[in-house]
Formats: sequence, C-alpha cells, structure tokens
Amino acid sequence: MAPLAAHARDLRLRWPGLVPDMDPLDGGTAARVLLLLEKPGLQVTRTGFVSRDNPSPTSAAIRAFLAQAGLPRGQTILWNTIPAWNGTTRVTGDELARGRAELAAVLALLPALDTVILAGRRAQAAAPDLPPHLRLIRSAHPSPQVRAAFPDRWAAIPSLWARAARP
Repeated sequence: MAPLAAHARDLRLRWPGLVPDMDPLDGGTAARVLLLLEKPGLQVTRTGFVSRDNPSPTSAAIRAFLAQAGLPRGQTILWNTIPAWNGTTRVTGDELARGRAELAAVLALLPALDTVILAGRRAQAAAPDLPPHLRLIRSAHPSPQVRAAFPDRWAAIPSLWARAARP
C-alpha cells in the first residue's frame, strides 16, 4: 500500500478537497481488478478511505456485489475517476478531465492489474484513457439513485462484475 498512499499524498498537494487513501484491507499494488467509481462521497470525510466498508448505502452495495461476483478482497482495489471529495456530488467537465488525466499514474502502481470495472457514466468516460491490454467491464453505478431509477441495471451489476473474477 505504500506506493498508493504516497500517490494519494501527492494528489492532496494538487487537488482541492479531500483525497482519500485506498483501503489498506484491499489488494494494494497486488490487485488485479480495479473497481473505478466516479467520485468520493461524503463518507470519506469520516473514514479517510475509498472503501467498501464506508458507512453508506453505496459502499454496502459495493461490498455485497463484490461478494456475489466472487471477487476476493485481496484481488481488488477501489478508486475514483475524480480522486477528491469537494463537498458536492456535482461534477464539472474540468474536474472530470483532470481526474481522467490522473489515472495513468494510478495504473502504473498496479502491475498485476488485468481488469477495470467502470462503474457509472463518469467512470466509463475514462475508457479511452486506459491501456488496450486491460479488460474493461462497464456497469451501472452501485448507488441508491441507480437502484431507484434503473432497477434492471442495478440487478445486472453482480453478474457484470463476476466477469472480472475470471482471469
């Protein structure tokens, strides 16, 4: 986790708001699956981590979906396309472009990575920025808003993520 923590510290020097750390209970630099979400939520102000264990409905869904998909925690790591919480869930085009530009540095720290799950529209916008050797899996975002508005997309998440369990 040390290289990932150093990367988060570097981002904190350049990004307004709170850049959380990656969860030390996840796979760290040995992870082969990156669950790329959109933007940290308010819960990172309480925990300081991007984590399936954060006290939010989205984190609870992530935890359940990863378990249903058969993805062991040690093989996965969570991150966000936009690395900082700035007090709002709104996303500007500039913020998204800056976040996408930061992804190469994260990927360079994950040498075992073979799959990226792009969870949500904003994460999916980063697909062109990812190396062609990575397998990309696109899914809906695991938020309560998606569950309410698009129940079929929500229900499909575990089976889509299960594709990542197969190397």
